[in-house]
Amino acid sequence: MRCPFCQSEDTQVKDSRPAEDGAAIRRRRACPDCGGRFTTFERVQLRDLTVVKRSGRKVPFDRDKLHRSFDIALRKRNVDPERVERAVTGIVRQLENSGESEIPSDQIGLLVMEALKSLDDVAYVRFASVYRNFREAKDFQDVLGELKSEPDME
Repeated sequence: MRCPFCQSEDTQVKDSRPAEDGAAIRRRRACPDCGGRFTTFERVQLRDLTVVKRSGRKVPFDRDKLHRSFDIALRKRNVDPERVERAVTGIVRQLENSGESEIPSDQIGLLVMEALKSLDDVAYVRFASVYRNFREAKDFQDVLGELKSEPDME
């Protein structure tokens, strides 16, 4: 693993432990050249996924981009990071288990909206406003109506 500070190729693993409910391994590493310390994660990847954008362009699936989408929607919301990580991992597993190597971006968006709905209503509306390309206040009212019509699960 290359050191992110000095680019040295010789780094040492100082500590390894399971992460994400055993779905990943977290490794603390140290660089003997510059003394820098950093963390890496190792995950099982069942297949290489490709995202097919609305324009038809194809890009490699990026788990970190998916996680950033959650972070943006959940900014300044009090949601446990473990719940977010479980949601991201769940979506990735769904996509990998779908049997398809090319996934439409719309399908990923729907999965994110479904996960956000169970995490935080405000984050759900934020994400929906971008994903559905809201143009006017009525669009927000429609989504809020969807949330109201959902039966309470308490």
